[in-house]
Amino acid sequence: MSETHAAGPGQDGAPGHGAASSEGGAPLGATVTVEVPASTGNVGPGFDSLGLALGHYDTVRVTRIASGLEFDLTGEGTDGIPRTSEHLVLRAMQAAFDAAGAGALPPLRLEAHNVIPHGRGMGSSASAVVAGVLAANALLPIRSRLNPDEVLQVCSRLEGHPDNVAPTLLGGLTVSWEETSRFHSAPVDVHPDVVPVVAIPDFEVATAVARGLLPDTVAHRAAAVNAGRAALLVVALGGRPELLLPATFDLLHQRYRAQAMAPSAALVEGLRERGHAALISGAGPTVLVLANGPQGAERAAEAVRAIAADAASPAHSHHGGRVSWRVLTLHVPREGAKVSVSTQ
Repeated sequence: MSETHAAGPGQDGAPGHGAASSEGGAPLGATVTVEVPASTGNVGPGFDSLGLALGHYDTVRVTRIASGLEFDLTGEGTDGIPRTSEHLVLRAMQAAFDAAGAGALPPLRLEAHNVIPHGRGMGSSASAVVAGVLAANALLPIRSRLNPDEVLQVCSRLEGHPDNVAPTLLGGLTVSWEETSRFHSAPVDVHPDVVPVVAIPDFEVATAVARGLLPDTVAHRAAAVNAGRAALLVVALGGRPELLLPATFDLLHQRYRAQAMAPSAALVEGLRERGHAALISGAGPTVLVLANGPQGAERAAEAVRAIAADAASPAHSHHGGRVSWRVLTLHVPREGAKVSVSTQ
């Protein structure tokens, strides 16, 4: 028996429930597969509030086994990932079991194929958290399952904020906020002409390092400008993609983080000078261009390659070596993580 479904919107825009094999929970041999998209947080002026799903997917498969923990990890960043209960997917699964009052995880085999690069500002940790929480929820007995809002709370607490986990759960654009110690997220449909183009460099920047460069206070004028541009960005992404360039202007975080990712900052500047709506993806160092249509995406990709190939450009080198940029044209998925359960 198998069932496949998307983790679609529910209360506060959180995902729906996973499938179960029985009232008593998933039996020995049951497998849960979660396909989970990348995401970008901040989205220009939308610091810690706007998130956008990106059509670039990790796949996580969890199987109930008789004893122990087994691992089969492939793809991006797997060399440095622990093969223990400290693996982020398993930590997220245990957090879901804890929230449900279900005790310790059963013996499991974890298979994960990572496509989302680590430490690049594309939401790899949020994707692992979402995959783990949704997989655990599908293993729980029906009566013990977390409801949609509880799933969002568990994921957001593990990440520290909802701006990456929300679009990973829901797809599209999400507007997130915290109120009375609870997280909330509202989904927004994205215009089909919006095409994300990412330029992924061959160096990493830790989120903690990037966040540590932010000032404690900013000028009232800068905050006012950012509030207006963030509102404009929701309009641009939802139905006016011709406004993406002015809508992605930011004064709150990107310029302060530039010293930690000089090639990325230079690439953003060069692209914006050429009329492309470029920004730092999340905490960086990946550069994201929100292009208007396929032709705009093609021009953006060509501009990235031209700037990166210019030996005189700061985007060309980093710490004395040449930067290699991987350029991908993606899409904004309308749905978030997808879960399938098999008991065969």
